Amino acid sequence: MKRLIYSLVLVFTLAISANTVSAAGKTDKIKTEMTAEQQIQLKQITDRVQEIRAMDKSQLTKTEKKELRKELRGLKKQANALGGGIYLSVGAIIIIILLLILIL
Repeated sequence: MKRLIYSLVLVFTLAISANTVSAAGKTDKIKTEMTAEQQIQLKQITDRVQEIRAMDKSQLTKTEKKELRKELRGLKKQANALGGGIYLSVGAIIIIILLLILIL
C-alpha cells in the first residue's frame, strides 16, 4: 500500500514539474529591459526608501508610523511592478510541500 502511494505521488509530481519546466523555459528567452523613465522612477523609489530608513522613528506618533508602513508597502508594490519578480507556481509549491512531507 505504501509503495502504491509513493508511486502515485511520484507520478503526480513528475506531471506537474513537466508543465512548470516547459513554462519556465519560455520566460527565460524574453528579457525586457527597463526604459529610462522606469529607471528614473525606480531610482526615486529607492531614494525614498533610503530616506525613510534613515529617519529617526522614535519621535513619530503611532499614526505617522502607520502611514510610513503603508507608504513603504506601496513603494514595494511599485518597485516589484517595475522590476518584475520571482513567482512560484502552484505546482512548484505543491512539489516543495510533498518533498518536505516525504523527507520528514
